[in-house]
Amino acid sequence: MNQIEELQTRITAALERIQRGVEARAEAEAVRKDDDATDGAELATLRQELEDERLVTAQLEERIRVLHERLEEKEAALAAAQDGQGGQDGQGAQSETMTRLDADLQSLRAANAQLRESNAALRTAHAAGVADPDAINASLQAELDALRVARDADHDEIAAVLAEIDSAVAGAAPGAADQTEDA
Repeated sequence: MNQIEELQTRITAALERIQRGVEARAEAEAVRKDDDATDGAELATLRQELEDERLVTAQLEERIRVLHERLEEKEAALAAAQDGQGGQDGQGAQSETMTRLDADLQSLRAANAQLRESNAALRTAHAAGVADPDAINASLQAELDALRVARDADHDEIAAVLAEIDSAVAGAAPGAADQTEDA
């Protein structure tokens, strides 16, 4: 009888150990499932942030391309205006307008360089998988600066064109009067 009681005690102890092991395993499985769900949600959030950053980068690159095109147009207009001005000394207003246009183009180049640096920082942050709000703010500020400078350059270019038109009209007016008298 003594052996039966001893075996019953050992079996009971073994069953209790098995029960504790099963409970611990069930708890560990529940924790693992919670971690997996949390990791899945975090991964989805990170993927969405990455996609958002890619979209922002693509938009900024497109804006840089447009700004480069504008810059090339402005440089061509400035070169054409300087070529046209070469034979007309003594026109201080045109010279001043061209100087302002040149200064605005230089500012536009600097703003574009800053915009390129901001985009490079965003690309680096993108590659690292980190959303950097300071880099985004710097990029947006650089874009605003580039737009302001582009607007100023447009204004000065318009002023230069108007000055050229005024000088052409002023030069054509005396010749038109001579042609009318000859007829």
